[in-house]
Amino acid sequence: MRDYLKFYIDGQWVDPVELRTLAVDNPTTEQVGGKIALGSSADVDKAVNAARKAFAGWSVSTKEDRLDVLQAILDQYQKRTKDLADAVHEEMGAPPSLAAGPQVMMGLGHLSTAIDVLKNFSFEEQRGETMVVKEPVGVCGLITPWNWPINQIACKVFPALAAGCTMVLKPSEVAPYSGQIFTEIMDAAGLPSGVYNMVFGDGPGVGVALSSHPGIDMVSFTGSTRAGIEV
Repeated sequence: MRDYLKFYIDGQWVDPVELRTLAVDNPTTEQVGGKIALGSSADVDKAVNAARKAFAGWSVSTKEDRLDVLQAILDQYQKRTKDLADAVHEEMGAPPSLAAGPQVMMGLGHLSTAIDVLKNFSFEEQRGETMVVKEPVGVCGLITPWNWPINQIACKVFPALAAGCTMVLKPSEVAPYSGQIFTEIMDAAGLPSGVYNMVFGDGPGVGVALSSHPGIDMVSFTGSTRAGIEV
């Protein structure tokens, strides 16, 4: 049984403001395989506040600093590929070969691409007499689905980090285990506190609070029509 009852906020694993839990089914056995804590708007407030505080420093970090962080994540990711594959298999029923192959490796591909693009990316461009400066948009709210969980987390988180944004991630409550392992990877990589935050929860409890929060500058959402209407 997997019990994931903490959130990752401001560089620490923290208890929910109010503990409510959700049983998570294992599609391969059709039995309950674990449980997670369900967040609330109060937990979202804490995570967004941490991300806003961290944005002041991360948004002006150098390209080299961001590359160092992304490389550290890559090193940790490669150590946890089996754990990620096991999580994906248990949470959404992907066969082991699919979980260990495309499901996990696509996340690695997004990370490698973010590193390669950032190495040669110019944040300033002179156009005639005009200097065009590309700046991070701010704090991002990231909401991801169950069916390609690591792929969707990776293709949102890594470009945001490379751009200088901070973020709050809400993984799918249906397939949350890989989001937990991913967050453990981020923690082990040593990101500055508050740059990356993660809160488990459902759409009405966390998704709506995140997408409507005044401290969120951009929302990246992938999911159902129902959830999209809520966002």
